[in-house]
Amino acid sequence: MNILFAGTPENSSQILKSLIDLEDIHVKGVISQSDKRGKRGSEVVESFVSKVAKESLIPTFKEDDLNTKHFKDGIADLDIDILLVVAYGKILPNWLLSKPKLMPINIHFSLLPKYRGASPIQSSLINGDIVSGVTFIKMNADLDAGEIIDSFKCDISINDNKISLEKKLTKISIEKLNEVLGKVKSNNISLNHQDESKASYCKKIKKIDGLINFNQSSQLIFNTFRAYKEWPQSTFEYKKILIKIHDMYISDKQSVGVPGTISLLDKTGIYINTCDKMIVITNLQFPNKKIISSQDAFNSYFDFFVKK
Repeated sequence: MNILFAGTPENSSQILKSLIDLEDIHVKGVISQSDKRGKRGSEVVESFVSKVAKESLIPTFKEDDLNTKHFKDGIADLDIDILLVVAYGKILPNWLLSKPKLMPINIHFSLLPKYRGASPIQSSLINGDIVSGVTFIKMNADLDAGEIIDSFKCDISINDNKISLEKKLTKISIEKLNEVLGKVKSNNISLNHQDESKASYCKKIKKIDGLINFNQSSQLIFNTFRAYKEWPQSTFEYKKILIKIHDMYISDKQSVGVPGTISLLDKTGIYINTCDKMIVITNLQFPNKKIISSQDAFNSYFDFFVKK
């Protein structure tokens, strides 16, 4: 079976690796987002998926515009049974969706129709869900709204964050990939329409979303911290300095001051008031500095945090 794969980030590259290793599967081409400038702006960085494709000598397309003659001509030369899309990051044109002989398939990291869009993992964590999952759908022109081929559930623990939950969902995708592709090849599937009355959508996350609003509940603040663990990371502003939070927990103590004010700083943590219970920051990072513990903050930044 011939596959055209489209994806960009690390979890997508792991699924591509597993696909390449499957018997009777031939990855004929890979579509990934174009190379980007690194954080310092000096070096050009290619996507994780692009790197895997290059290592496996698979033809790779990194077009900003998927409707150019150059891109269409390149795809036209490929004999494709399935287009498999995993976190590519762009809307695919209709002509590309109609290219495969069997169908275009998307692997989406939620139990559709819940959390259509760009940030399903983060949304499930922010909302305090205890179950997530992976959905394989037959793609159509609408965002994550295609018919469901199959779905697989995954428990979310209180200790899960964006990184750990994504690993769980990637593992499930890899474990179920051959099974789903086999059923599609043999036409042993029952496609189910999504219930539009239960559809929900999630936004594209921006860097500013990481700034904590201490007027929110401690649980929502903690859930958001879990969701943004990888990027953009949770931050708080204190004396006009933006400080990253690398670890926190919810105290059993009720807040005793205005949300956002520091109630206590000792070696165990920085206790900050919210609208209910305090949150306790145990690891943090000042701009252009190393990550420090709350004990380091107590020893070196006590006056900064405590003095008015």
